[in-house]
Amino acid sequence: MSTSSENRVIGHWIAGAHRASTSGRTAPVYNPATGSVQAEVALADQAEIDEAIAAAEAGFRVWSGFSIAKRQTVLFAFRELLNARKQELAHIITAEHGKVVSDAMGEILRGQEVVELATGFPHLIKGAYSENASTGIDVYSIKQPLGVVGVISPFNFPVMVPLWFAPIAIAAGNAVVLKPSEKDPSAALWLAELWQEAGLPAGVFTVLQGDKLAVDGLLHSPVVQSISFVGSTPIAQYIYETASRNGKRVQALGGAKNHMLVLPDADLDLVADQAVNAGFGAAGERCMAISVVLAVEPVADELIAKVTERIAKLRIGNGAGQDGVEPDMGPLITDVHRDKVSSYVDIAEADGATVVVDGRGFTVPGHEDGFFFGPTLLDHVPTSSKAYTEEIFGPVLSVVRVASYDEGLALINSGEFGNGTAIFTNDGGAARRFQSEVQVGMIGINVPIPVPVAYHSFGGWKKSLFGDAKAYGVHGFDFFTREKAITSRWLDPATHGGINLGFPQNT
Repeated sequence: MSTSSENRVIGHWIAGAHRASTSGRTAPVYNPATGSVQAEVALADQAEIDEAIAAAEAGFRVWSGFSIAKRQTVLFAFRELLNARKQELAHIITAEHGKVVSDAMGEILRGQEVVELATGFPHLIKGAYSENASTGIDVYSIKQPLGVVGVISPFNFPVMVPLWFAPIAIAAGNAVVLKPSEKDPSAALWLAELWQEAGLPAGVFTVLQGDKLAVDGLLHSPVVQSISFVGSTPIAQYIYETASRNGKRVQALGGAKNHMLVLPDADLDLVADQAVNAGFGAAGERCMAISVVLAVEPVADELIAKVTERIAKLRIGNGAGQDGVEPDMGPLITDVHRDKVSSYVDIAEADGATVVVDGRGFTVPGHEDGFFFGPTLLDHVPTSSKAYTEEIFGPVLSVVRVASYDEGLALINSGEFGNGTAIFTNDGGAARRFQSEVQVGMIGINVPIPVPVAYHSFGGWKKSLFGDAKAYGVHGFDFFTREKAITSRWLDPATHGGINLGFPQNT
């Protein structure tokens, strides 16, 4: 394994340029497929945090003065550049995260949807006007940017999550300070260079590399007006409580334990295909992964057989591919995370679950030091087990057998998370009832991963979302603007009625 002295150090992007760190603190950036350290990422100190926020504040003063037409030109240019060079970005994601290139490309395309939404921002930041609300008085509202806004993104989507927030915030006239995950920091710098090439002024998009010190620097800064976060529930709750206490707007998206309810009339071949895709895609490292299949008996045995058959055909390897062939699934992000995922399988087995397909100890020939974990299928998982109640964030699919729709629904609704869920059935009445009764923010009907398109909004219920605003869509534009209501009267000298010390009344 390489040592830090042999590797390049990934720095910040401040005031429109790469900024080498002087903090003296770094963290390793691994190639998950080989287990080797390929770079070090700088961890900002307080001086660098202050410098980044000050640069963003200066950028905001410039950018907020740009006309809507000029801002829109930059957004369109960024969209075209991203579309033309997305393959390059996909390989950067794969090199640091480990996901297969096609999956990285899918991440970029979903982020690009939000960029395309943001290009139409003039319609979404319009105010309203009421003429003659009272005699001779007009009332109207205008929407203005917040100022400097913070975005804290997770390792599993180093491009898509920043693109959920930054294009909308920038379109609305704000300046963004992005704190990417220290596990895969390079994609953020690539985005910064692209924004500059698109014509964005210096300081409007800043990349601050770092750890908890950088996070807390954003949470406590009086300059930063809002925080957008995606990550685990404990951190989301910390972000929400700390930022709110400091008077900031917050949208903090947390963890999940997503269930797929399979009714006896469902097409089990479709269900098996979608359970494998949703359970093992991106190696299960996504908050919308299906991690629990609630099989309404008598379908469990047949469904498990079909899923097992499909798992046997999955190819696991280096996400970059080999000899022009791309695997179906890559490694996990770190060895520490791999071992944590493995521990949940140990827990499930100890609690009485049947390990149908075991991914523990999985290795890829030629990549024996990589952070691989094989697709894992568990049956008879007790609902009291931590393997059922907690988010595993890895390629582990648990089957829980239930006797009825009502029992399955009750299990979903009793969980502490409410991010995504799905029902598989050919009964329209059952599906309609499910979408009404389930206490979850995003619902799929014969769709396993119901991530909304960009003109709707992303976010869950319960401990999957802290704050009042979901990500992107109309929620996003509301979050990144604040409204002023203006009551205006231009007096006619010929009819001016003199002094009135009473409270204003509509007449």
